[in-house]
Amino acid sequence: MRGKKVVILTGAGISAESGVRTFRDNDGLWENHRIEDVATPEAWRADPQLVWKFYQARRRQMNEVEPNPAHEALAKLESEIEDFTLITQNVDDLHERGGSNSVIHMHGRLQTLRCETSKQIETRMSDSDLTDDYVYCNCCAEPSRMRPDIVWFGEMPMHMEEIYSAGESCDVFIVVGSSGHVYPAAGMVHVARSIGAHTILVNYEMPANGEDFDEVHLGKAGEILPELVEKWLAE
Repeated sequence: MRGKKVVILTGAGISAESGVRTFRDNDGLWENHRIEDVATPEAWRADPQLVWKFYQARRRQMNEVEPNPAHEALAKLESEIEDFTLITQNVDDLHERGGSNSVIHMHGRLQTLRCETSKQIETRMSDSDLTDDYVYCNCCAEPSRMRPDIVWFGEMPMHMEEIYSAGESCDVFIVVGSSGHVYPAAGMVHVARSIGAHTILVNYEMPANGEDFDEVHLGKAGEILPELVEKWLAE
């Protein structure tokens, strides 16, 4: 794999192994809330207090978990591959804390908040920023309320031009811990296959788009990815 252009896409599965709750239950509810009630722009306008408290709980929980061996394995792969892109659907900072230097967060980040007036982004993770009270910006003359810096359902994912550019020019495309249900991320494997890239899946179970991969490894990423990385680097 050395000397090749490698693109990684990670999903909720890799963070779940660190204890990050996926929040979406089998019945489709997030913490007993419908997705429409906590993860859409319409929900923010209709009941901002409910949405805010939901995301503040997620932001607090991020401080209670640690990177796992899968995060560390990807950081090792990054350090050994010259042309490497790591894209994540996750909004936590576990990749960065696991040693990855350059991570593209297509669905936003829990660490940051966005000013509703100027759209400027601030990292706000102090204790006073993690209560259920609204947080106000530092960028406006009269501080404005901030919203979660998260891509909600119905909003366009971030950095898509950069993401498609990477997918359209890679030699190897690897997906780790993704359900294959959420688009456009789930469609990236088709982009990679269309240019002849070798596609690899590492997932706990076969996802919705599992048949789209050339190579499939089922199991916990934290258990099987470190060994796979060593194998890939030896090739």
